[in-house]
Amino acid sequence: MTVEEARGLVAGGDTNDVRRIDGEFALVGQQGKSVSLARTIGRLMRYFIAKWHDGPILIVADRIDAIRNQLAALGLGGQFHPSYTRMIPAHHVVRIELVGCPDPNPTYTRFFAPTRNSLPADVAMIGEQYIGAAYHEISRWLDRVGPREPIGVCFSGGVDSGAVFLLTYHALLSRGESPGRLKAFTLAVGGDGPDLEQAREFLRRLGLELFLEPIPVARDAVRIEDAVRVIEDYKPLDVQSAAMAVALCRGIRTRYPDWKYLLDGDGGDENLKDYPIEENPELTIRSVLNNLMLYQEGWGVQAIKHSLTYSGGQSRGYARTYAPVAVNGFIGLSPFVCPGVIAVAEGIPFIELTAWDHERLYGLKGQVVAAGVKAVTGLDMPIFPKRRFQHGAASQADGLFPSGPDEYRRIFQRAYEAAPAVSG
Repeated sequence: MTVEEARGLVAGGDTNDVRRIDGEFALVGQQGKSVSLARTIGRLMRYFIAKWHDGPILIVADRIDAIRNQLAALGLGGQFHPSYTRMIPAHHVVRIELVGCPDPNPTYTRFFAPTRNSLPADVAMIGEQYIGAAYHEISRWLDRVGPREPIGVCFSGGVDSGAVFLLTYHALLSRGESPGRLKAFTLAVGGDGPDLEQAREFLRRLGLELFLEPIPVARDAVRIEDAVRVIEDYKPLDVQSAAMAVALCRGIRTRYPDWKYLLDGDGGDENLKDYPIEENPELTIRSVLNNLMLYQEGWGVQAIKHSLTYSGGQSRGYARTYAPVAVNGFIGLSPFVCPGVIAVAEGIPFIELTAWDHERLYGLKGQVVAAGVKAVTGLDMPIFPKRRFQHGAASQADGLFPSGPDEYRRIFQRAYEAAPAVSG
């Protein structure tokens, strides 16, 4: 459908109609004083209601600093505070009535509700459907990329980035297009790091090592202050990941000033619930396996811990990928955050497959993805132990990041006491 048709469906507010919008989007629709907004995880969207001389005005943007700059341009900068901005939670239609003094709270209606536990407890079948859905998203994305445009994959040799690289490689071959325009970009802080060694070994086992392109950067290129300002957030793990993403994107941009297209594997951990539950005192394996899209959405828009300013889960945290890519002028795709892929993941019968066992849960992602890659591409994908981006991109991560969460908040506060918009 056209963008205008999609906006019309959002404006109507019927969640069944909005669910028909295929792919990723962030859309605003209006009917008189009623404004409806909806997004998927892969597109950020925030808003701010300001007081104008003849009533309220609504400002919508993907970034807080864009809202701030627009308020300043209208002479309303004194109304701004970052905590007054609101993030649209993914997978909901948010309806705002601009009636003024006071404006009522928005309403939230879910438009994306995949059926849980709908697949049989068959790892091979699950893998084929899950990776098949990701392959579909990559193929559709390639339809919008020129046949000669170079394509990069942010690549660590881990399960998710490895799958994205192999699916993209296979898609290019299947389309009769040259895979020579594909590169696997691996960040190496200080010129080395576990990820570079892993990435090289991953590709070597498949005879594809020629696609590897290390992006070495100095340690002082990883700057927490820059990451906080780029993602406009202060959650430590997201900031750390974003600091590496910013360094990688800047390194690619410096080497290739005209490069446009990047893919990555963000979202795979959320889909297959591959986070160490023991590290989060708020979670148990029962809460993780019993709640719809817990890692993608947090506790949900009706929960007391839901943040109006930031939403929850990956709906909030995806800024760690979206913002570094966007501010450095790239067009990106994370196929694992697309609704069609998440829907397959939510259909996995995790309880039946793991019997509430942590280790079986942590081992499941590698089994599912490897089986799916084999079914879709015929390739035997190497599987390595899980490692976070911020831990693998540098040979020695000590001293790169503040030790406590309070320091991240202080950096965030300083960012909004000082300069305006961030750039790549």
